[in-house]
Amino acid sequence: MAARDEVTTWVKLYTPDLYKYAISKVSDAVAAEDIVQNTFLSAFESFDNFQRKSQPKTWLFSILKHKVADFYRQKYKQIEYMPVKDPSDELFDKHGRLKAPCSSIEWRMDEELLDDTEFLEALQHCIESLPAKMSAVVELKYLYETDSNIVCENLNISKTNFWQIMHRAKLLLKTCLENKWFKQVV
Repeated sequence: MAARDEVTTWVKLYTPDLYKYAISKVSDAVAAEDIVQNTFLSAFESFDNFQRKSQPKTWLFSILKHKVADFYRQKYKQIEYMPVKDPSDELFDKHGRLKAPCSSIEWRMDEELLDDTEFLEALQHCIESLPAKMSAVVELKYLYETDSNIVCENLNISKTNFWQIMHRAKLLLKTCLENKWFKQVV
């Protein structure tokens, strides 16, 4: 009964912080709620393993980070591996080389761009518009700040495949942002 009472207290104390973190990583309210719920369920199931060497909140965040990684692993595995027209195919020749140079739009290298909510909305739209495999890799690498080796391991892809996916994703993101953001701003 003590475990149940303590985890119930944690739910009341830490749900807002865990949810805020989860939503920032997965950008989906329902998925974030599920991840937080699964975090508390895992904490309850493994309560006897909690050695109190850290604060409960720290331990819960450790579990939460694994649940977020599981979310992206699951998302990646749900992608069907059948021939689908990939929008990046139009940008590359049969040898994987870029067909035409990218546009001549001057990209600002200004830190304030990341504080611009309209730009961030355009970026999120562009990430969500990527093919599922690419968006999973980009989200894990850049939004979740996962090491490349761990991304490869979690998604069961080779380093070569990872870098090819990243290269194509960056070109698609650049093209999308140029059309959704920079052309509208200029």
